[in-house]
Amino acid sequence: MLDDLRVIQQRDARGALDVIANQWEQAKYDVDIKHWEHDGRRIEKIIVAGMGGSALAALIIKNWLESEIDKPIEVIRNYNLPAYANENTLVICSSYSGNTEETLSCLDVAIKRGCQIAITTSGGKLKEIADERKISLAELPGGLQPRMALIYNLRTTLKLMAHFGAIDYKYFDQVGQYSDWLRDETAGWKKDVDSGVNPAKQIALLAVGKTSIFYASHTFAPLAYKWKISWNETSKNLAFCNEMPEFNHNEFMGWASHPVQKPYAVFDFMSQFDHSQIKKRFALSDRLLSGRRPKAHVINLQGDSVIAQMLWGCILADFASVYVAILNGVDPTPVALIEKLKKYL
Repeated sequence: MLDDLRVIQQRDARGALDVIANQWEQAKYDVDIKHWEHDGRRIEKIIVAGMGGSALAALIIKNWLESEIDKPIEVIRNYNLPAYANENTLVICSSYSGNTEETLSCLDVAIKRGCQIAITTSGGKLKEIADERKISLAELPGGLQPRMALIYNLRTTLKLMAHFGAIDYKYFDQVGQYSDWLRDETAGWKKDVDSGVNPAKQIALLAVGKTSIFYASHTFAPLAYKWKISWNETSKNLAFCNEMPEFNHNEFMGWASHPVQKPYAVFDFMSQFDHSQIKKRFALSDRLLSGRRPKAHVINLQGDSVIAQMLWGCILADFASVYVAILNGVDPTPVALIEKLKKYL
């Protein structure tokens, strides 16, 4: 089925695979900041307020840079900001639509607290407020699903952080340097590449009909979360994720009972940048759980840096989840139930 382009066209009528095939271009998105409002205050803390796919870029930045910069980064996925948020806190409000109620609530709190504020969005109320109040704004290209605009969001968030002196511009530049490499790496995942040599299609075939569980080290935990999001929203499948070493302190025991014939597909993300003990934990966990859970499928992350591997893995997640959606016979693009919930709220 995954090698029949007519079936793919029927089940992916809105062209999600075509959007994903061009994600490498997002890595070189030239971010323009509107309203360069910056009074030179010292930034001591960074908060990004966002939900779902709009929070994911910030989670990646947090785990990528936590050992490289001297400022804490916190990602808020709620209606309020922590008590410590003050005039020396940079609060970036991130919502692709610009109408996410939790993010708008955080913006209101940030204004009342006198925080240094920035906004990244493709439109909606957030853009209106940014224009009215002359708040620094990095616009995202519109017309996409938020989960498929992740690298755009990564670029805008990094640019805003650098603009306010919270991080070095080199991190923004580093993402752009991987654009052509991502183009070449992801070409083998396109819809016209046969499943016999297409890793994204192979992953989908392993996962279809099962609940997928994704495991990664702490560093790459946002990547495992990205796969969960893509499975939920694109494939319309339940999925779960966890990180090492926390997994070994609780969830590990959850696999200890019942037969191995559990309806799950387990995926381990492995990186040469992981701590040596993390690598040992993955190997030992799979060995000790032999006969108690399905054997883990290992996905070896490619790239010469943490951020390269994050980007590589995120695009692979999008391709694989669309192929699962096609096998499931569902449209990979819309999230109708989420939109219905928002209307009721």
